[in-house]
Amino acid sequence: MKTTTKITRRAALASSVVGGLAVGLASPTDSLAKDKQPKNANEKLGIGSIGLRYQGSVIAHKSAMYGKIVAVCDVDKNIRDQAKASFGSTPRAFEDYRDLLARKDVDLVTIGAPDHWHTKMVIDACRAGKDVYCEKPLTLTIDEGKTLRRVVEETGRVVQVGSWQRSDHRFRQAVEMVRQGRIGKLQKVEVVLGKNKVGGPFEKRKVPANLNWDLWQGQTPDVPYIQERSHYTFRWWYEYSGGQMTDWGAHHMDIAQWAINSLPVEIHGKAKFPDVADGYNVAIDFNVTYQYANGVTMTVSDTGRNGIMFSGDEGRIFVNRGSLQGKPVEDLKNRPLERKNWQAYDFDNLERPERAGKLDSIVNHMGNFFDCVQSRRKPISDIESQHRSVSTCHLGNISMHAGRPLKWDPIKEQFIGDSEADGWLSRPQRAGYETV
Repeated sequence: MKTTTKITRRAALASSVVGGLAVGLASPTDSLAKDKQPKNANEKLGIGSIGLRYQGSVIAHKSAMYGKIVAVCDVDKNIRDQAKASFGSTPRAFEDYRDLLARKDVDLVTIGAPDHWHTKMVIDACRAGKDVYCEKPLTLTIDEGKTLRRVVEETGRVVQVGSWQRSDHRFRQAVEMVRQGRIGKLQKVEVVLGKNKVGGPFEKRKVPANLNWDLWQGQTPDVPYIQERSHYTFRWWYEYSGGQMTDWGAHHMDIAQWAINSLPVEIHGKAKFPDVADGYNVAIDFNVTYQYANGVTMTVSDTGRNGIMFSGDEGRIFVNRGSLQGKPVEDLKNRPLERKNWQAYDFDNLERPERAGKLDSIVNHMGNFFDCVQSRRKPISDIESQHRSVSTCHLGNISMHAGRPLKWDPIKEQFIGDSEADGWLSRPQRAGYETV
C-alpha cells in the first residue's frame, strides 16, 4: 500500500531514530563525565537486582557471573528472602527499590518487575547514576518510551533490554538474510504470537502479609487484591501489560521490524475482548495488519505456528526459537552471507532501504550488556530500538481497542488526524508513582 507520509532526514534526526534502526552496535559515546567512567576491568561491579520472581531471578543470577550481587529488592517478602538466601549472606534486602538505588555500592541494576514498573524504575535508576538491564517489554505506553529515551540520553547511562532474541544466531541470521536480499525484495512478514489466557471472574482476597500490594500496583489504579493480578499472570491484565502483543510481541515483532528496516504508518487491529468482571481482559482472537513506510506488510496473529515468516519475491524463510528454515537457508552452504558492516537506515529514501551486511556475533545477551558498561557503547537491545519495537506492539493494542484502522506518523510519534486515538498514547498514573 502506497503511503503519503513524508519523513525527512531532519525530522528523523530530531527524534533520535537513526541510532535505533541502525542494526549494528552504535559507536561509543563521544565523551564521558567522570561519574560515567567504567570501573577498572578487574574490579567487580556491584549489582542491585529488583524484582526477583521468574525471569527476574534468571537475569539476576546471570548478572552475578559478571559482578557481585550487593542488594536485592522485591515487594514480596517471601521472594525477597529467597533471593537473599540464594546469593549468600552478603546482599542487603529491600522492599522499596528506591532504597536500593540510594546505595553507593550499587553500580548497576537488573529489573525483573512487572511490565507497568519498567519505565519508572529505569528512569529512577538512570537518574541515580546506575546502568540498567531491564526485562522486556520496555514500556507500558508509547509516551513512556518518549520520556525514557530523553532520560537515557540526558544521563548517558547504558541500558540493555532483555529482548535476547537479538543475540540468538537463528534470529540474527534471518535478519541478515533478509537485509542482504536472499529472499529478493521483502514483501510480507507474518508473525504468530499465540493465544492470550482467558479466565475469571476471580475471587477478591485479603492481601497476604508478605506482599506490599500498594507498592506492587504502582502507577496503576488501586483495586482490591486478586491473586491472579500479580506474579506471572499479571500479563493478562491490560492495566499492567498488553497480553501476547507485548509479551511475545516484544520478541518476535522486534526481530521482524529489525529486518523490515522501516517503521509502520498504518495499523488495522481486530479482536474480541472478554466480557467478564474481575477477570483477564486482554484481547482474544486477535490479528493486526501493519503497513510500513517502505511498502512491506506485516501481519500479527494469535493463531498458527509461533514464529516469524519472511516472504520476498524470490523466496521465504521461517524462524523461531527452535529452527531457521527455507531454501534460502539451505543455499547458504554454497553462498555464505557477505561480511561487512551494517548501514544505518536511510530516512530520505524510505521506499528503497539500504541493504546491509553481516552482524558481529554476540554469544551472550547479558555479556553484551556488561561489555557495554565498560566500553560505554550502545548494547544490541538499546533504548531506541526497543522503544520503537514495543511501540509497534502498543499500536496494535490501541487499534484493537479503537476498533478501526489508524494512520501513524512515526517521526512525530502521534496518530494522524485522530485525537481520540492519541488519548491511548498514555494512561492516567496514580499519585506518587508518576513517570516524570
